[in-house]
Amino acid sequence: MGRGKIEIKRIENSSNRQVTHSKRRSGIMKKAKEISVLCDAQVSVVIFASSGKMHEFCSPSTTLIDMLDQYHKLSGKKLWDAKHEHLDNEINRIKKDNDRMQTELRRLSGEDITTLNYKELMVLEEALENGISSLKAKQMECVPMMRKHNEMLEDENRGLQFKLRQMHLNPMDDQNVLENGDVYHHQQGVGDYEYQMPFAFRVQPMQPNLQDRF
Repeated sequence: MGRGKIEIKRIENSSNRQVTHSKRRSGIMKKAKEISVLCDAQVSVVIFASSGKMHEFCSPSTTLIDMLDQYHKLSGKKLWDAKHEHLDNEINRIKKDNDRMQTELRRLSGEDITTLNYKELMVLEEALENGISSLKAKQMECVPMMRKHNEMLEDENRGLQFKLRQMHLNPMDDQNVLENGDVYHHQQGVGDYEYQMPFAFRVQPMQPNLQDRF
């Protein structure tokens, strides 16, 4: 019993729609590979899912850009304008420059130098020597600044230590001064009291008639 035909319309159930997309996409890719091998045809298939994910297949003997160029020439349809072509060329140029700079960085690190000839090695050596000279000059500029910074830190450290000593010693000194002052005033106060005591309240002699003798 064969399979019944289904109506070609949008599948409303999201799970069924995803399963059908996966199965039919695999079938289309398989057919594209088969016709490319069996018939020596140039085939390119690009599929975008509803989620935006891209799936593509291109014959091993060609590229997608070649296929688009050939389509552009045969159909006469303009797939992109000069602005887009300029941007594509600019992207390719930037990629090449990036690859070249990555290679130079590896060589400056001592990697990938086995394929360099004598002249290229001399140029690399000169570049390294210039870089070392620039680094040494920069270091000489930084040394006085570092020394000045260290001196400022040392001065600040001495100032903080002085303040800490004041915080710990001054209260004790003040207390000692107060205590000694109290003792001094206390000792001095007794004599003053006796000296300033009124005459009537002075201690009378034990023998008052001694004054009459004189």
